[in-house]
Amino acid sequence: MRHAYPLSAVPVHMVPVHAPPVLLALLLVLLAAGCTGGPSGSPPPGTPAAPPGTPVANASPATLVFQDRSLYFELVRTLGKTYEHGADLGESLETARRIAAAEGRGLHPVLAAWHDEWNATADRIHAIGVEAERRGHPVSAGEAYLRASEYYRAAEFFLHDDPSDPEIVQLWDRMHADFVRGLTLTGVRFEEVEIPYEGTTLHGYFFAAGDGSRRAPTVIVHQGFDGTAEECWYGVGAGAVRRGYNVLAFDGPGQGRSVRKQGLHFRPDWEAVVTPVVDWVIARPGVDPDRLVLYGISMGGYLAPRAAASEHRLRAVVANEGVYDVFENDADSARMTTAALRDLLYNQTGEYNRYVAGMIEHDIQLYWATTHGMWAFGVSTPADLMKAHEAYTMNGSADRITCPVLVVDVEENQFFGSQARRLYDALPPAHRALLTFSGKEGAGLHCQAGAQALGSQRIFDWLDEELARGR
Repeated sequence: MRHAYPLSAVPVHMVPVHAPPVLLALLLVLLAAGCTGGPSGSPPPGTPAAPPGTPVANASPATLVFQDRSLYFELVRTLGKTYEHGADLGESLETARRIAAAEGRGLHPVLAAWHDEWNATADRIHAIGVEAERRGHPVSAGEAYLRASEYYRAAEFFLHDDPSDPEIVQLWDRMHADFVRGLTLTGVRFEEVEIPYEGTTLHGYFFAAGDGSRRAPTVIVHQGFDGTAEECWYGVGAGAVRRGYNVLAFDGPGQGRSVRKQGLHFRPDWEAVVTPVVDWVIARPGVDPDRLVLYGISMGGYLAPRAAASEHRLRAVVANEGVYDVFENDADSARMTTAALRDLLYNQTGEYNRYVAGMIEHDIQLYWATTHGMWAFGVSTPADLMKAHEAYTMNGSADRITCPVLVVDVEENQFFGSQARRLYDALPPAHRALLTFSGKEGAGLHCQAGAQALGSQRIFDWLDEELARGR
């Protein structure tokens, strides 16, 4: 069994009853509002001085299998991949049922169960693939490998509280190997690629439209705060290829292989990432250089527009979901001004770190977003993580975008609040469109999790029509 570690960068203490009111209020509101860029949730305020073993605060009876909203979202994230054969319903629900048995035992036991049970399911399905391949059933083997790949990804998801844990790389390797083998055996046409970037390479996959004999529009897609290039196949790639697009899915700094095996961390100037990617892709045969689309998922809804402000070879951008200013969103979630939050971070830094370390021990959402964020951004304390967010802004960049931008929003925007509309309003009127998904149509979760068919239909219909203009 893999046991989760406490936040190691700062001492973990319970929040004392004499905590400064503004700081205590901030942390309680963060518990209620969720944290930028991670799993969704609307937990009620937790009790600051809760003893060890207290059930996590992020709970609601209106979820599937789990009481905790972040676990519920991550389950839906996996279930949504059934649409493209990346998971199966019964396997996923049975795994979730076993994990849910640990919910009442506190944060660390349930996160250990999350790892153990998804890993066990992945191993079992991987073994089915091995046996099917041995017996000469390539499609059955490939489909099993693809499901196992997703389950290995899920098993690794909450491990980033201890970046030295070898299980992080081991599970990534299994996820990656099964993904590649699964695509190969199921007949998907693809190339695994390495894109030159600042003395190293960025890992990715190129999926060609048709046989590559004609120049086709190309979607360059990347994730945001926590996704992988492999996930882009299920969420964007498969649907795009069916519609006649080439697809390049890649891991930028802070994402996928880049952070796990190369130690590359997020950077706000995403144009420095995208420009070499564009250089690489337009040199390929079968790519129409006049029909390049950049598609950013989750926090990628900031990264992609930021790149487009400087990279003018793009024909269109999709920001799913749109993000204007990450630090502004942090302040809005805390119901503070950016100035007040900045004052707190710079003038009460030590207290802030201690209080966050104590609070997150009782909330899965905050625990994961804080520990994963410090790892992916390459910082060592919660305050440094929040300070790093200050550079992630479209202020001064939004009005420099010269291509159409589709800003995607969801009605139940769990942790980006009004950011999509904020980005839309800042864009030049001639280069913007807004697309909102609702909960009533089953698409209200972050990035339309669990509603892949509807999401792809509307987004790619817009792209088809936009790229057809002027031809």
